[in-house]
Amino acid sequence: MKVLLLSTHDILGGAARATYRLHQGLKDIGVSSQMLVQEKYSDDKTVFAPKIRLSQGIAKAKLTFDALPLKFYRQRSKTTFSLQWLPDKVIPTVTQINPDVINLHWISAGFMQIETIAKLKRPLVWTLHDMWAFTGGCHYSGECDRHTKSCGYCPLLKSNNNWDLSHWVWQRKAKAWRDLNLTIVTPSNWLAKCANSSSLFQNFPVEVIPNGIDPQKYKPINRYLARELLNLPQDKQLILFGSLLVTSEERKGFHFLQPTLQNLSKSSWKDKLEVVIFGTSEPEIPPDFGLKANYFGTLNDDLSLALLYSAADVFVLPSTQDNLPNTVMEAIACGTPCVAFNIGGISDLIEHLKNGYLAQPYNVEDLAQGIVWVLENPGRYQKLSHRAREKVEQEFTIEIQANRYSSIFRELKAFSL
Repeated sequence: MKVLLLSTHDILGGAARATYRLHQGLKDIGVSSQMLVQEKYSDDKTVFAPKIRLSQGIAKAKLTFDALPLKFYRQRSKTTFSLQWLPDKVIPTVTQINPDVINLHWISAGFMQIETIAKLKRPLVWTLHDMWAFTGGCHYSGECDRHTKSCGYCPLLKSNNNWDLSHWVWQRKAKAWRDLNLTIVTPSNWLAKCANSSSLFQNFPVEVIPNGIDPQKYKPINRYLARELLNLPQDKQLILFGSLLVTSEERKGFHFLQPTLQNLSKSSWKDKLEVVIFGTSEPEIPPDFGLKANYFGTLNDDLSLALLYSAADVFVLPSTQDNLPNTVMEAIACGTPCVAFNIGGISDLIEHLKNGYLAQPYNVEDLAQGIVWVLENPGRYQKLSHRAREKVEQEFTIEIQANRYSSIFRELKAFSL
């Protein structure tokens, strides 16, 4: 059985990293897996991307051109909004590879035109890494539920028109995908509920298969050694926060982190704590957390990330909307308890008061209290850390994930014969 995974990138970004891990996991269990991407960052020979410089340049320019119609909405929110209207050259490459099953992943940034998906002529499994597949263009809808109808009046576009760009995108999807042989996979239970309630996907089968991680790459490392290697203090308790685009992606909740840490800085914890941030370098005018901040910039390799998670006492992610964040999974794999708002798919990873703390959404006082609760009792902390690691070993390994996908792929192939 030959499987082809389609993804805009292979290892850059959270969704791409999760997709590439699955690709490796499938190969490890004997599935013939290949990837087709718009931009390749690994040296993996089973990952295919445009090789000609002109093609590579066009691929990078497509993101800019894809967003051109958004210029008509000058008051729009600056969050990612994908139209996917430009033609692509995916079909000839797919025909040449000739897979039995195609597994779509994150395919925005101008990689694939909406209408191309119906032309793939293979059984399709679509792994959703956000909400884009069933919305009129947004990747996370916030409080909006227009995707349960036909979009329009888009709050992200600041539109008061039903026949706006979001409705146009929704209509294109509804027309193109009406007769797809499609199985939806979501990494979290939350995203499965969103897909099931959407007007576009309510009649398609939806399976929940969590993303996986390699527990041999992400595992607890001696904290003293990790801090020694990273030049972090041994006499402080460290609060870790980070992700790709950590400060520029509003839904990651950086604006909630600052008041949370300032809360702690006004308590008896002030001299016991420091904050560690990855995903961004220290800005020229750094925010005032009330605590000393250590910045690590962008980290992409597994070892550096595992060291950072192991060096920390607690990982905090105050996202306002999230699917199944890699950062939380990576942290608990390293035995680091996590504190986050109880939103999206985060409760699939964090068991409240067992391997971390789920705070009331957007309540910075409760988020600060969660950090204190995790840190204040050494005996309890050891139990939280042990359960964090155990949770990953039981539910979130790449092997578990790859075997579940393999079962779906084989069933679809057999059914299509």
